[in-house]
Amino acid sequence: MKKKHIVILTGAGMSAESGVKTFRDENGLWEGHDVMEVATPEGFVKNPELVLDFYNQRRRQLFEVSPNAAHIDIAKLENEHNVTIITQNVDDLHERAGSTNVIHLHGELLKVRSTFDANDIQEWKTDLVLGDLCKKGYQLRPHIVWFGEDVPLIEKAAQICETADILLIVGTSMQVYPAAGLMHYAPSNTPIYFIDPKPNIESNNRITVIAKTATVGMQEFIRLLN
Repeated sequence: MKKKHIVILTGAGMSAESGVKTFRDENGLWEGHDVMEVATPEGFVKNPELVLDFYNQRRRQLFEVSPNAAHIDIAKLENEHNVTIITQNVDDLHERAGSTNVIHLHGELLKVRSTFDANDIQEWKTDLVLGDLCKKGYQLRPHIVWFGEDVPLIEKAAQICETADILLIVGTSMQVYPAAGLMHYAPSNTPIYFIDPKPNIESNNRITVIAKTATVGMQEFIRLLN
């Protein structure tokens, strides 16, 4: 039997149960900072040390957490299906759980890139400070898509969604564009499963809403799949 292509869109709720803090709280602040201060090109120009420190703290936290059961359940789906993960998360928990095909729409905490050449990307696991330069002598910055910047992988992600036999959405409200538009690229006959403890949509003849956390919801999805 031909393997199904399961495309999985994941967001902050996917990693919350691992202890990864969701960046933005109810006041719209990221860890006490205005988003414009720490997650925009303008903020980086204005106060690069603040921005670098913000992401250094996020990077350090990554080494204190582990993949949760939902990450592991998703990785196990590869045993029986073709699986592509399109994540808004900048952590590496999907990879650490064993998933092999992960697209990071918003960048990766464990990578940095040149402020001169966006394609000059390198692995980075320690603190990034002013004076850390690319080989051409330009300051390195976090490999993160900031507000106001293009999302380079969005077209590739849309093309992948067009090939989905099943679309699974976990831990994202699908409110932030352009990522929120991806579900609309799935073929009209592709079933959609939506796992979120506080869903903002309702089940219909195409969408199955599972109003649970990622770890519990994934167990239910697997039962429905089988």
